[in-house]
Parts: sequence; structure tokens; C-alpha cells
Amino acid sequence: MLAREKWEVRELESLAPWACASSKSRGRAREEAHCPIRTVFQRDRDRVIHSKSFRRLKHKTQVLLLPESDHPRTRLTHTLEVAQIARTISRALCLNEDLTEAIALAHDLGHTPFGHMGERTLAKLAKEDGLGGFHHAAQSLRVVDCLERDGAGLNLTWEVRMGIAQHSKGQVDVRSGFDLADPSTVEAWVVRVSDSIAYLNHDLDDALGAGIVKKSDVPAEILTTLGESHGQRIDALVLDVLACSGEGKISFSDRFLAQIEMLRRFLYDAVYSSEGIKKEEPKVAHVLRTLYEHARCELCLEPENAIDRISGMTDRYALEIFHRIAVPASWPCDGASAG
Repeated sequence: MLAREKWEVRELESLAPWACASSKSRGRAREEAHCPIRTVFQRDRDRVIHSKSFRRLKHKTQVLLLPESDHPRTRLTHTLEVAQIARTISRALCLNEDLTEAIALAHDLGHTPFGHMGERTLAKLAKEDGLGGFHHAAQSLRVVDCLERDGAGLNLTWEVRMGIAQHSKGQVDVRSGFDLADPSTVEAWVVRVSDSIAYLNHDLDDALGAGIVKKSDVPAEILTTLGESHGQRIDALVLDVLACSGEGKISFSDRFLAQIEMLRRFLYDAVYSSEGIKKEEPKVAHVLRTLYEHARCELCLEPENAIDRISGMTDRYALEIFHRIAVPASWPCDGASAG
């Protein structure tokens, strides 16, 4: 029996009845021979890790724009934290860790440079040019389906693709009309809640570290219920999910949902809408709009291709191209004085 086949048998014996066993995957859009060692979901995870779009996440903003310190999260470290939390929950609930990890590692591959400021700008540009809008979840699916491997795509399994598209609550892919609202597997639900656990806590952690907020600013009820430290809050939320989930359902308790919403509102008001961050948004919009107009007029790209090009850029590459096309170059001289 092949190593893959042994693992598939082990899954059927050990996973919960509502988990998604790799041997029962709905398969890929383009049929492929099976790997003798890895299951289909293990293979998907590896394809994501080795992709160019995954490597670019290390230079994409999470919340803090171009931080001077090395410690604030990037889109890559956010992704790794989501994957860690999601695997912990999946393991405890006897779900398919490999499927969960593959979805988690790929869920933000379509995110723009400059975080959600960049996403809002691209959404406006796409709408103005007849594409209907832009959302990173739909773009992440487009990356793995159409853009990676020079247009061939990664040919991931149906379960991973749907988990990527459905990781963000209540979204619709305006470019295809595809409803992304409800996760198709329990593992996809795990990634959705893990994404929230990760970003709510590390965004608070980064904001505290950057001095955007002080600990005394955080509602006392959040610290009392969820914990004083980043690690305590993660533990509390994971334990609550484990206590309230089962029979194919992933959820928080009502008490913790109220705390999550309170923390979300606090972050929106005190961090995401803070003066220091909001004042950068017009600059980000100017940079990306300039790049978009250059892609459309000078490179002669269609709107969809121009959006693909810009959304795939890292922060520093976007600034490099902007500087190249929009900032006057120094004029060479021989060093002689003018007078």
C-alpha cells in the first residue's frame, strides 16, 4: 500500500464523520495522477507554499503601513498565525488538518498592497471601469485558478478553492456573481473563525506596540473576559470555539461573540480609523490610481488585467514603480558649477 493510501485509510478511521476526508475530495478542475506520498490536500498545501504569491505576502501590509520596526505583522505572518490557530482547532475536533492548513495558507493570496486601504482603492477603480468591484477573497481564488504558474493556475481541489473564496463573511464575487457567503466544509468554517481570532488579537497587539492605543484604552470587559495578554486572549477564544462546536458546527458562545464584536468596534474606531492611519489613505489611493492609469494607458492592459497586476504587487514594489513613472529623475551633471 502506498504512503498516500495508508494516510487516507488513517483519515477514515480517525476523523469525525463530518470532516472532509481527502479520499472523498470532489477533485480538481483538471484531472491529475495521484501523488504516491501525499494526499490531495497535502499536495495543495505544498503548491501554495511554493507559489510566488505566497512569497510576496511577506512584503504586504497587514495594518501598519511600512513600519520601521521588524515586529508588526505582515500579511505573511498573519497567514501563518491563522494556519496555526486553524490547525489547533481542527486537531482538537478531529477534522482534516491538511485541508484546513491549505485553505488558511492560501486565504489571503489575493490581498492588495497597503492592506485594506489598497483594497478599498482597487474596489473603486474596478467599479469605475465596469468590473463591479474587488474583494480579496475572490481575488485569492483568481490567483490560484488563473494567475499562478504564468496563467496555468495551481489546479487546487474543489474543497480548498471553496474554502479560500468563502473565508470572508457575507461576500459575493462581483466579477463572476459567485456567492461566497457560506463555507462548504467544516474545515472552511474553522479557517473563517481562525482568521477572526488571529487578526482581532494581533491587530490589537500591533496597535499597542506602535503606541496607537494604550492598554487603558481597551474596554475593561474585553480584558476581563478574554484576557490581559495576546496569548491569553487567543487561548480563551480557541477554548470557547472548542466548547461550543460539534456535529459539524463551528461557533462561539453568545458571550464571546459579544466580546468579539466589542473588540472589532474598538479596533475600527481606535485603530483602523485613527488619524495616523487614515491620513495615509489618500496617499495610498494616489499611488494605486497612478499605477492603474499607467497600466491601462501605457501598458494597454484591460481593466481586469490591470487590477490583477496591481493587486499582486508588494508595498515596496508598488512604491518602486510609482517612483519610476511619477517622480522626476535627477538630471546627470559633470560637477561643474553653474555660475
